[in-house]
Amino acid sequence: MHAVMSNASDLPAAGLLPIHAMTREEARTIRFVLMDIDDTLTTDGKLTAESYAALWALHDAGLKVIPITGRPAGWCDMIARQWPVDGVVGENGALVFHEGAGRKLKAMYHPEAVPNSDQRLLELKDLVLRTFPQARIARDQFSRCFDIAIDFAEEEPVLPLETAARIKDLCVAQGAHAKISSIHVNVWLGNYDKLSMARRFLELQYGYDDARDRGTVLFAGDSPNDEPMFDYFPMACGVANVLRYRHLMRKLPHFITSKESGAGFAECVHALLDRRRS
Repeated sequence: MHAVMSNASDLPAAGLLPIHAMTREEARTIRFVLMDIDDTLTTDGKLTAESYAALWALHDAGLKVIPITGRPAGWCDMIARQWPVDGVVGENGALVFHEGAGRKLKAMYHPEAVPNSDQRLLELKDLVLRTFPQARIARDQFSRCFDIAIDFAEEEPVLPLETAARIKDLCVAQGAHAKISSIHVNVWLGNYDKLSMARRFLELQYGYDDARDRGTVLFAGDSPNDEPMFDYFPMACGVANVLRYRHLMRKLPHFITSKESGAGFAECVHALLDRRRS
């Protein structure tokens, strides 16, 4: 287990504020709560009762709840249907699924998303596996539509974070986009990321306007593939384990929790809802 920050005095320099520094006015402005899944909602690969209850608490409070994940289309189908969410952005922004009238699943795909059957991605996958023999394709690849996921930490053997960084650099040098999550290096073609699809969905579904509404979004995340969200939304919050990746990131979130992973997400939600009620 990694060490967990125990109080605000443990927070590093760089302007990070403990989540409990959120003001009542800031909390009451929030309309949308977006969050990563792996190691933000989950803990050691499991969705805990605590973090799942926090999703329901947000739903019951009337907030719009939208996971923003690198996980595949197949997972997003299930999440959109079965979790207390208003939509889910998947494959790092390639798609979004949400339920419409009559519980009919609706899908939106980014116009620049390139299917992962594209020969360029297949050749790049082979190059990565030749160059890094210990790397492997993620087990959830069969349910992906647009990206290639390279597993470096979801299953044993866990590879060093430096290896993930080298895999990312190789893919970028070959002209692809690549992001490091807490478990995978996700590789795709097309100009999009978590942020661009989140904004697109909020605009089309809810009439979101950047100039007016950016402060109404709270995003919670944990790793470098969440950096565009941290950079864009002033109310972004990192769970404590985000600090493992600070050397790979130029922009950290505004807030941070004292706890890691699912417990940190629940801490963030409780702080938000407590201040909204106060």
